[in-house]
Amino acid sequence: MGKDTKGFFRRKWFLRIISLILALFLFMYVNGSKSGFLRQNTRNNNQSSALMSNKSVTLRMPLDVTIDNNKYIVSGYPQYVKVKVTGPSALVTTTSNTQNFKVYADLSDLTPGKHRVKLKTSGLNSELTSKIEPQYINVNIQPRKTITMKVTIRLSTRDLDNGYKLGRPHSDIQTVQVTGSRDEVNKVNRIIAFVAIPHDAKDNIARQVTLQAIDRNGQTLNVVISPTTTNVSIPISAGSQSSSSSDSSSSSSEESEETKSSSRTSSRNDSSDSSSETSQSSSSISNKDSSSSSRNQ
Repeated sequence: MGKDTKGFFRRKWFLRIISLILALFLFMYVNGSKSGFLRQNTRNNNQSSALMSNKSVTLRMPLDVTIDNNKYIVSGYPQYVKVKVTGPSALVTTTSNTQNFKVYADLSDLTPGKHRVKLKTSGLNSELTSKIEPQYINVNIQPRKTITMKVTIRLSTRDLDNGYKLGRPHSDIQTVQVTGSRDEVNKVNRIIAFVAIPHDAKDNIARQVTLQAIDRNGQTLNVVISPTTTNVSIPISAGSQSSSSSDSSSSSSEESEETKSSSRTSSRNDSSDSSSETSQSSSSISNKDSSSSSRNQ
């Protein structure tokens, strides 16, 4: 029995079957490993290609102006510009999130007047390209000027509908500093604090008012006022109309009383005079009668 078992395992067909099974197992194992490796390589390649592919994004960036602000005032340029950034997807995404670059106009070498200037970028990665919209801007450079002016309070009305009276307004700031381009500052006529007064106001008014610089035509000018606001107080008191009306009514009543009393007195005097005249006429008549009777006798 033991010899037959050993002979069975030594037969060629049995060994061939075992070898075939082992070969199939090895083939499946190696093939599976290669497929997994290929899938991994494909995934890595796709990720790498996604990271290395180009991407574009348009950003809204503030515009910086390079100039000596102590000497000059610049006007006419936009506050924001659009920048189209193109490059590797990862860099573009990072730049879009951080916005760690700037767009600027270099005016440091320009003289006062109007100029056309090309915009530039700074701090942008070298692998990225940018396109600024607009590429050029028009600016007006003017010498800087600062003056001191008094604050004028302007009220929306001087009369109230309820008989109350406005007092003299008071501002806690008497003078301000006005700064701007020389041409614009030279146009400033007044610095006003405008206060709207309700027509039915009865109590004192206190307002914080924004100051405005206006020219001779009342137009607001583009200058910087420091400080920008002031606190205005306006006293309101009862007017003299009510007291005058009461005084006039009382005087009218007194005059009417005097008129009535005088009319009563005059009527009394007239009645007494008429009664006296009547008595006198009666007495004269009686005297005539008595004299005539004595003559007859």
